[in-house]
Parts: sequence; structure tokens; C-alpha cells
Amino acid sequence: MSKKLPALLAILLFVASQAHAQTVRDYISIVGSSTVYPFATVVAETFGKTTQFKTPKIESTGSGGGFKLFCDGIGVKYPDITDSSRAIKQSEINMCRKNGVDDIIEIK
Repeated sequence: MSKKLPALLAILLFVASQAHAQTVRDYISIVGSSTVYPFATVVAETFGKTTQFKTPKIESTGSGGGFKLFCDGIGVKYPDITDSSRAIKQSEINMCRKNGVDDIIEIK
């Protein structure tokens, strides 16, 4: 597992926190890989302790399950971020676009 992963998650959390003020939800919602889950929880807990924002809610759904939830739509009913132990598939990108999720940033 790359040592860059926790740093990348921290960047994602920061970016999501900027959009946070525009929603009704008062926390960041992250879903995805069970492999990434242990790292994501440590980063989320650190984020919650060292910023004025609440600790993000992390759910282990698997990479495919995370993409499905993330790509289902936009708004407070859907997660803000999905993490994955693999690259996003073209079919998942297509599903995102179909549901209005157009601002996808993949960090490799």
C-alpha cells in the first residue's frame, strides 16, 4: 500500500470540506474500498481532531459499491467522496454522468 494514500485522502477531505458549507449535511460522507478503510478512518479522525469540521463519516462498501453510491446522484442523500483500491471504470464514469455527477477527480 502506498504511503501517499493517507496524504491523498487528506487532500480529498480538504476539497470536500470546501463544498461542505453549501449543503445541509454537517459532515463529509465517504464510502468505498474495504482495503482503504483503515487508512481512511485514521485520516478522518485526524481531520476531525485538527480542524473545525466534524469527523467525516466513513463507510466500507467495497470499491464497486462505493462507486455505485457515489454515482447515484448529487446532494445530501449521496456520498461526497468515494475511495477505491482500483481505478474507476468507464461504465462507472458513464453512470455518474447519467446521474448528473460530472465533477469527478481521480487521483492516481
